[in-house]
Amino acid sequence: MPTPYSPRSPYPSPGGDPGESDESLAARLRGRPEGEAAHSVAMLTTRHWPAMHDYATVCLASSGPAAAMVTAAAQHRVLNRVALGEPAVALRPVLLVAVRDTVREWASDDRSAGALPELLKPAGGRGMRAARTMTPENRTLAHRSFRSLPGLARCVLWHVEVEAEPVSVPAGLLGIDADIASGTLRQARETFRQGCLQAHQELAPTKDCRFYNRLLDVPIRRGGTLLPDVQQHLAECRYCRNAAEQLSHFEGDLGTLIAEAVLGWGARRYLDSRPGRATPGPRGGRAARRGHRSGGGRSGGSRHRLLSRIPAPPRLTGLGRPDAVRSTRTLLTGLGAVSAGVLVSVLIAGGSPSDGSGTDPTGATSAADGRGVVPTESPPGVAGLPTGPEPALLRNIASGLCLDTRGEPQDGTGTRLAGCSSRLSQQWTYEEDGLLRSVADPGLCLDAHKDAGVVVLATCADAGESRADDVRYDLTEQGELLPRWDEQLALVPAAPDANADIVIRVRDRSENQRWLTEPVSSAQDVLSIGRPRTPAAGSVEPAGPVT
Repeated sequence: MPTPYSPRSPYPSPGGDPGESDESLAARLRGRPEGEAAHSVAMLTTRHWPAMHDYATVCLASSGPAAAMVTAAAQHRVLNRVALGEPAVALRPVLLVAVRDTVREWASDDRSAGALPELLKPAGGRGMRAARTMTPENRTLAHRSFRSLPGLARCVLWHVEVEAEPVSVPAGLLGIDADIASGTLRQARETFRQGCLQAHQELAPTKDCRFYNRLLDVPIRRGGTLLPDVQQHLAECRYCRNAAEQLSHFEGDLGTLIAEAVLGWGARRYLDSRPGRATPGPRGGRAARRGHRSGGGRSGGSRHRLLSRIPAPPRLTGLGRPDAVRSTRTLLTGLGAVSAGVLVSVLIAGGSPSDGSGTDPTGATSAADGRGVVPTESPPGVAGLPTGPEPALLRNIASGLCLDTRGEPQDGTGTRLAGCSSRLSQQWTYEEDGLLRSVADPGLCLDAHKDAGVVVLATCADAGESRADDVRYDLTEQGELLPRWDEQLALVPAAPDANADIVIRVRDRSENQRWLTEPVSSAQDVLSIGRPRTPAAGSVEPAGPVT
């Protein structure tokens, strides 16, 4: 649906005095007199409120009063964290994510939803409430890579590629010379791409996926043809099809990839609301984004020529909807050849209501009931933690024992291996932001940094807090849990014996560092470690890495 927003200049002044960066304004919030703090809040609001409000209307599917309320609440949340010391170098994407999370939290609270009917729209808050995750599966690599970039790189990429603004805008927000910002932009694009390749290598489910890493990158970069064996691999591997589709955006519309990776929900509608993208001429829209590249960049045609050679996934059956793939017929007929990433999106969206109920109309997320999710058989040892509130047990592959707490769950309680059971101390939920939360006390999460490498329970931290990565993990398809504060480490039992401590050690890809999950209801069953579980008829097994 079209997103209403107030008409304004496509390239507004960053606000504030020349050379006054977001970070310098933020510094005045940290222990300075009230008058200076008020000036900083006013300047930061001038710079970022319009974009935040635009995205609030996207998330709510409404431009009513609730959009301003959400915008104000999200800004207050972020600026409070900034006042406590969080950097403000790449503030825009942080503020937009806060808008999204605020809408989702309010929509998930029945009292708030009752007070604000605007939270109940299927294409807005109600759909977000039902969604499993805000980050699409086919944007996992870009999400991880963008998050690892330095603040300066994130700032210039966001404003030039996503907002389609001239490089002078992020230069003003950063308080640096425009020539320096241009150099930072060129380097940021390459670093972002290399981060996607590294993530593809590290999260790869098989040796073949790792082998084809460079064979994917080079032809896509050069606009050439994929080798026949690479095409065959892509036809069989959804993980690598997604990787190829993400890499293809570096030769075309990089802003779409970044927005979908960072925001997920409503990313396309937010992009449509950006004044710089709607402006005709050499400084707006796709022409402007290609023109910002050094050497003029590549045309979108080379990307299309390459993606037309990426094979479509094989026909899938057993979805409970035998004709689920037929929804791609029109796309295939109209284009003749399509990107594998687009085809996967069509498969995921196929059969869902056309009015958008329960899902984001952009196809960025899937509903919690699992309809339309393409099931694939998991390779041996894949964990596949649930991304919703449903609890699960974590079983260590080497020992066959489960992750448990030592005594009553409370802040500082240690963790251990124990015989698997259905008791609450062994039940965990993995949330879309990487939190591993205890079901026995949902305010507590696994903390890999608090006690010198020994994993303990600690209070869960919001994404913007300084210790946020201490309680967050990335899950590889091999079943490794990597702490975000250092992903060269992995969560592992100190010994494959009952009562052994759970600790953090250097990642070595051994079975001792791999975890399987099982539903709490089947905790008494013996799980075969040597082969993958066979999903029950009609069930959906999570596939791919979760971040």
